[in-house]
Amino acid sequence: MKSNTLISVVGPTAIGKTALGILLAKYFKTEIISADSRQFFKEMNIGTAVPSPDELNTAKHHFIQHKSVLEPYSVGDFEKDAVSILETLFQENNIAVMVGGSGLYVDAVVGGLDEFPEVDPKLRETLTKRLETDGLQSLQKELKARDPKYYGNVDIENPHRLIRALEVCITSNKPYSSFLGQKKKTRNFTSFYVGIQADRKVIYDRINQRVDLMLKSGLLEEAQKLYKHRHLNALQTVGYKELFEYIDGHFTLDFAISEIKKNTRRFAKRQLTWLRKNKDIFWVNFDDEQEVMLEKITDQLKTNLHAQ
Repeated sequence: MKSNTLISVVGPTAIGKTALGILLAKYFKTEIISADSRQFFKEMNIGTAVPSPDELNTAKHHFIQHKSVLEPYSVGDFEKDAVSILETLFQENNIAVMVGGSGLYVDAVVGGLDEFPEVDPKLRETLTKRLETDGLQSLQKELKARDPKYYGNVDIENPHRLIRALEVCITSNKPYSSFLGQKKKTRNFTSFYVGIQADRKVIYDRINQRVDLMLKSGLLEEAQKLYKHRHLNALQTVGYKELFEYIDGHFTLDFAISEIKKNTRRFAKRQLTWLRKNKDIFWVNFDDEQEVMLEKITDQLKTNLHAQ
């Protein structure tokens, strides 16, 4: 294996990406780039399923709780920082591992970000005010009218994504989706995607179990500490925003919990939609023995490298 290779472990939430990433990092004696955009933030621990201290000690991770929710940190910032760390890692080892549930962040490292027109900051302010006065549905409705293709793929519960798409649509008078996938950057490494798959019922059961475990571990108390920052983009996140509604008195606790489970299942469904577009993913089964997973992945990796 002579060429530098980045192994990206992908799959829906709660499927076991962290464990597989650590298995691969140990096998190849390398380090892990975390591409989970919510695990970046040190104040968000329980609700983002940050790897445990034991897991973090087993393999070195980058981009885990290295920022505060009070610090702006964009996908562009992450792309630049991750590529820089990979350049250093590849000086010591020709394999690195990336683990992530945030498809946009994974793809930014693998192929770079798309280029968009300059946007007037005042437009963002206008759209943000509209979110506050008219609600999320107002933005959803306009995006569906301006760009039905992107509307079908984006997390429509994420106001930051909606505002970003709308400001590009309004500025350019073109669909946001028309700017996607046009230009990719060259990298000094080859990418190899490994996806973990399971039946939808299994995924949903694992999600429900994880949410219950998070609540037992103190998710509500964590949300109460973060309540004063609830307006920040980082906290427009499943698990926190539903509990903020409970704290505000709009939801009962039981209803908030059921909404967390429902919205996490919806998020997993959108993750799978994103992943199915990528024909380069090598899939393994979630319930394969670790040794079996490892053998399948290393065999396929050797095949890919020999084919180059």
